[in-house]
Amino acid sequence: MAQDFLVDQFLVAMPSLNDPNFHQSVVYICEHNAQSALGIIINKPTNIVLNDIFKQLSIEADDQHFGQQPVYHGGPVQTERGFVIHEPPGNWESTLLLGDQLGVTSSRDVLACMARGQGPHKIFVALGYAGWGAGQLETELANNSWLSTPADHSIIFETPVELRWQAAARLIGVDLSLLTGDAGHA
Repeated sequence: MAQDFLVDQFLVAMPSLNDPNFHQSVVYICEHNAQSALGIIINKPTNIVLNDIFKQLSIEADDQHFGQQPVYHGGPVQTERGFVIHEPPGNWESTLLLGDQLGVTSSRDVLACMARGQGPHKIFVALGYAGWGAGQLETELANNSWLSTPADHSIIFETPVELRWQAAARLIGVDLSLLTGDAGHA
């Protein structure tokens, strides 16, 4: 049964998914088992930057330019809680390893190292997460609310935010603009 779980996959919202929390979103799945699923939306920037987080946590930043990186809305659950998706995984206090190349850390130590320029090479910072209870995500998938695709980490770290939704769907050959009723507005 474990092969049915979606860890290290993207969920791509179908155009018909009108929930304001997930409309045109791409969710990176960090945990998925029989009891629950946890993911982080990777294409919803906030008006918060890393320097704001550093200041709130009283972390001194060496490089103010680095601190201008956007912080994303990771989902509607625990929006005050931060998550850093990063390469390489490193050795942090609270890291969920996703294979040998990627980690998701929720502890302050990774932020402190990032502020000193000693953190992971590639980072994505989000506040909050998307969560599903037992069977909830499977029901949403069966109802065609989401497409499931293998994750391409370059979409998280390198693809411009406004292109991530379409890029994630293209991983499995889907052109989302052909699925919407609003031609030209995909």
